[in-house]
Amino acid sequence: MSKEVLLRKLQALNLIAVDLQLFLDTHPGNKEALEDYRQVTKQYQKLREDYEYEYGPLTNFGYMTSFDQYSWVNDPWPWEQR
Repeated sequence: MSKEVLLRKLQALNLIAVDLQLFLDTHPGNKEALEDYRQVTKQYQKLREDYEYEYGPLTNFGYMTSFDQYSWVNDPWPWEQR
């Protein structure tokens, strides 16, 4: 899966998780929504791990446990993309 596709999927899962979290704030007893939230966050965490394994950390504190190199400096900076 390409870097861009993985990022789009992560963004979509993040939006779903936030939406479910907001719903659960007002409907804390909704078991179906809670299970959906658990499933979405589990999918997000797995996809994030896959992304970070392949392309490096998503944040400056990332979730990677080891680094062979600081590979994020090898990618183009956002203003260098065309």
